[in-house]
Amino acid sequence: MKKKIVFTGGSGRFGSLIKTIKSNYNLLFPSKEELDINNLKKIKQYLKINKPNYVVHMAGLSRPMQLHEKKIDLSISLNIIGTSNIVIACAEKKIKLIYFSSSYVYPGTKGNYKESDAVKPEMNYSKSKLGGECAVSMYHNSLILRLCMTEKPFKHPKALADAKTSFMYQDDFKNILFKLINKKGIINVGGKSQTIFSFAKKDNPKVRKIYLRQVKDVNFPKDSSINIYKLKKILKK
Repeated sequence: MKKKIVFTGGSGRFGSLIKTIKSNYNLLFPSKEELDINNLKKIKQYLKINKPNYVVHMAGLSRPMQLHEKKIDLSISLNIIGTSNIVIACAEKKIKLIYFSSSYVYPGTKGNYKESDAVKPEMNYSKSKLGGECAVSMYHNSLILRLCMTEKPFKHPKALADAKTSFMYQDDFKNILFKLINKKGIINVGGKSQTIFSFAKKDNPKVRKIYLRQVKDVNFPKDSSINIYKLKKILKK
């Protein structure tokens, strides 16, 4: 019998890509009505009925980044309280939990951050993801993926020419997710260190430059690039 994986937030951008993959697992993508992350009773009920072996927690509030600055109640409710509910339910049923966090939890000043480096997020979005991490890390049967990924092609008309990340495309990440789900702890997931403009330019030649001094509504990090040695080591096996 195939092992079951429940994906929260499966109706989102990445969930739609996962649905296209042929997998050795039985993949479940509950709607928000079936599994409301802010309703602990509903979460427990869904897990009791479906009996998954894994929960991949992708649901939450991501973009636009400015929304986390303007509506902290929504950010806290979905990314911190919602994630905490998922942790409580998984711990009760002894279900393996994989949490989608963000590389933006690092300070974003020097880059090349390892999983063991200190975290100090600057944006409310990344603070909310770290809040979720705190809950997940309390449960031993869990994996935190600090992701640095985006859609292909780069969808924005402008890209920062003086800010570095380690972006990889969601299309590439979907092919390695199932190689990671049996791991525990924290794994950085992304590509090579480069400016966002350099990354975007390869597949979107029309993208234009923008600079950090022009970004007024979000405290965007200068260099949040990550060290992916641990990821590469796992994928070589």
